[in-house]
Amino acid sequence: MLNDNEVAFRISKSDLGMRPVYHQTTERISGHIFISILAYHILHCIRFQLKKVDIHDSWETILLKLSTHYRVTTTMQTKEGKTLHIRKSTKPNHEQSKIYKACNAPAIPLKQIITTL
Repeated sequence: MLNDNEVAFRISKSDLGMRPVYHQTTERISGHIFISILAYHILHCIRFQLKKVDIHDSWETILLKLSTHYRVTTTMQTKEGKTLHIRKSTKPNHEQSKIYKACNAPAIPLKQIITTL
């Protein structure tokens, strides 16, 4: 049976996509370790929130479910010859909404933006 450190190491390698990085200075090594630990803690907090609402999917499955939620830009010409850009988030599906709600995150985090050039 794996101890907590071995489980954390395996999760950081698989879920976070960690790979060996060969740094040459102590500062870079320390920075790499700090970022890795920070990422692990963020991932752990997200998975903890999901498990509280009975979402027990793997991290890979969560990413797959969220991968179809996009932010899109539509570009068109106006009658006056200007370029109009509309940037908008797509509507999340049921599974995506459930994940966002479990994490107390807005389903559409960014407002629509319209710019004219």
